[in-house]
Amino acid sequence: MSGFPYMNRQYLFDKYPNAVVTSDCFKLQDEVITQIDDGEILVRNHYLSLDPYMRGRMSKAKNYAAAQELNTVMQGGTVGEVVESKHPGFRAGETVLCTGGWQLYFRASPSTENNHIRKIDVSRIPMSVYLGAAGMPGITAWYGLNKILNPKPGETLVVSAASGAVGSVVGQLAKQKGCRVIGIAGGPEKCDYVVEILGFDDCIDYKAYPDTETLSHELKQLAPNGIDAYYENVGGYIMDAVLENLNPFARVAICGLIAGYDGRSIPINNPRAILVSRASITGFIVSDHLDIWPQALAELAEAVANGVLIFKESVSIGLESAPEAFLGLLQGHNFGKQLVKLV
Repeated sequence: MSGFPYMNRQYLFDKYPNAVVTSDCFKLQDEVITQIDDGEILVRNHYLSLDPYMRGRMSKAKNYAAAQELNTVMQGGTVGEVVESKHPGFRAGETVLCTGGWQLYFRASPSTENNHIRKIDVSRIPMSVYLGAAGMPGITAWYGLNKILNPKPGETLVVSAASGAVGSVVGQLAKQKGCRVIGIAGGPEKCDYVVEILGFDDCIDYKAYPDTETLSHELKQLAPNGIDAYYENVGGYIMDAVLENLNPFARVAICGLIAGYDGRSIPINNPRAILVSRASITGFIVSDHLDIWPQALAELAEAVANGVLIFKESVSIGLESAPEAFLGLLQGHNFGKQLVKLV
C-alpha cells in the first residue's frame, strides 16, 4: 500500500563560503513527493553522515570531484529504509546505504544514477555503523593502510586525527598487523580514549604542542627509532613535525587535510625532509577504488560484529541540526564519527 504523498525537508547549498563555513551557506526548504517513476525507489533516510570532504566541494577551486552546485541538495552519505519501490531489485522494508544527501527522503534510480546504492545487513550491527567504521570512513582507512602504507609487524605508524572516524580505524587495524601505533588527537579526553579504549600505544595531544618544533620533539621521544608509516588526515604543522621524523623509505598516505578547510593555505614548510627520507607520499580518494569496497565493507562489518573493531559516534538530532554539527566537525568538536539522526 502506497504512503504517498511524502513530506520531504532538505537543505540546499545556498552560497559559497568566503573562508570559514557559516550556517547561512545552507537553506532549508520543504517539498512534497507525490510519486516515483518506474525504475525508481524512495528511501527514508535514517542517518546522515557529515564528513570533512564536503567542505572541499563547497568551492569553485579545482578539486578531485565536481563542486557542489548552488541551489542543489547538500551531498552526503545516508542509510535508510526503502519505503516505495518501482525497481525490480529493491523492495519496501530493505535497508540501504546510499548518497541520499541532507534530506529526509531520497528519490533515486539505482540502475542509472551514480549513487552506489547498496543493500546492507543490519541484523548484527547498527545501520549507523555503515556510515562510519563499516562505511566510507572505514573503507578509506582500510585502503590507505593496506594498499598504500602496507605496514609490517614491528614498524612504527603514526596517524593524525586519531580519534576520528578514519583515524580510529587506521590505528586499530595497524595494531592488528603488529605495528607500534602513535595517534595524534586534540585534548586529553580524546587521547585517553585512543590509548585506553582503542589500544594505541601512545597518543599525543597536539594542543599541548602547538608548533612544529615542540611536536617534533615529542614524536622523537615516543618514536626514538623513527616513523615508518604515516596516515595523514590533517596537514599543517602536524605534517611538518611527522616528516622530520620519517625513516628512510617511509610511506605517507594522505586522505585529508582538515587544517586547510577554513580556506587557509597549508604549505609544507620543510620539503627537504621528504628528500632526505626518500619518502613515498600518496594522496588518494577512496571513491576512485570502488572495486575494493565489497571486500573492505565485508571485513569491517565482520570486525565490528565480532567486537574487534571499536567505534564511537557523535550524533546530533534532527535534520535542522546538520549545519551546526557540520561547522563543529570542521572545528574538531566531534568525538568519533559525526552523524545526524533523521528518524
